[in-house]
Amino acid sequence: MQDAYLVGAGQSDYGAFPEESYRSLFRTAFEAAVESVPKGIDAADVDEAFVGNLGVGGRQLGLSGPAVTEHVGLDGVPCTRVENACAASGFAVRQAVQAVKSGMADVVLAGGFEVMSDTSSDATKYWLGVSGETEWERLSGTTFSGVYAQMASVHMERYGTTREQLSRVAVKNHANGAKNPHAQLGFECSLEDAQSAPVVADPLNLYHCCPTSDGAACALIVSEDVVDEYTDDPIRVAGVGAGSDSVGLFQRDSYTGVPASQRAAESAYEMAGIDPDDLDFAEVHDCFAIAELLAYEDLGFCERGEAGQLIESGATELGGELPVNTSGGLKSKGHPIGATGAGQVVEAFKQLSGEAGDRQVESPTRGLTHNVGGSGGAAVVHVFEREEPRSSTTSSGHRPREREEGAGA
Repeated sequence: MQDAYLVGAGQSDYGAFPEESYRSLFRTAFEAAVESVPKGIDAADVDEAFVGNLGVGGRQLGLSGPAVTEHVGLDGVPCTRVENACAASGFAVRQAVQAVKSGMADVVLAGGFEVMSDTSSDATKYWLGVSGETEWERLSGTTFSGVYAQMASVHMERYGTTREQLSRVAVKNHANGAKNPHAQLGFECSLEDAQSAPVVADPLNLYHCCPTSDGAACALIVSEDVVDEYTDDPIRVAGVGAGSDSVGLFQRDSYTGVPASQRAAESAYEMAGIDPDDLDFAEVHDCFAIAELLAYEDLGFCERGEAGQLIESGATELGGELPVNTSGGLKSKGHPIGATGAGQVVEAFKQLSGEAGDRQVESPTRGLTHNVGGSGGAAVVHVFEREEPRSSTTSSGHRPREREEGAGA
């Protein structure tokens, strides 16, 4: 199989944008991704597209992928909408990598979008709930904050994890998000702020929960045959892993881990030929503070039950041994469901390209992204690796697909 490379990635701001549509947000992200490609790229180069979207509000459930790709000028490009709850665009990136590695495409767009701010509170709760177990959990009144609160309660009881350790996740991620111009909640918070916020679902309070967001993100994945046409500083997709599990938390044997994340990480590490110790940074799925702590353990950053001590040690802070969520994570950067996984890849691209500004990790070689659907019904992990710079070579002669006369770019 061919190697796959990440040559560009971009996103819109995350937040509430009543003047924007899902199409305009996706255009912003697509144009940012195109602009980020070192040697440039034409829309006509794109062979295929995968777009993640949950469809909050139901505004364009059918054919929402082609609706946004046509809007940005990818007329006639085969496009598949991917829905895996909050992991939708993480799986879209995985599909793009598969298309390239199989040899079916040389240049693939992977992205996602969501608009969540223009529905009522009750409607938003309904659309968030469709990613939970609908016959038992949702109809009994359980929300995602309630589900993750159960996970937090059991972790605290079993391993001694504290509310202060949960709050330190928020403090760290807000400190990083304050350095990210795309972040929805781009401000710092104190430990006192994070501990004294109103309770949402005990033991989780407001600062332990991510916001609902509007936003879009895109990544461009290409084959080894054409990568030299787009960059002299290649970022290889070194490893990919995915896993699924029971949708309902009550159906699982354990509340203190996410088996789908564990399976995804094991597969990604094996493909990349690395261990967790080889990573320089990670973007993990912190929809709630406990989710980041569970990710530390599921991804092998520490032993089971030691996540609280890891966050307390400062190792996952910017400048620490393994910075986690340098973007601000879902907690500060925001969580537009269909865009979140691709947005994590945007941060990985910026870090490995040395373009992360004030939140730049020092000389990173390898980073990981981790995207979870629901409370763990699906998970996907990618490992990205910066290769040695190469000199320009003769073009491999990649020929863009033929397009109908008058098709825009």
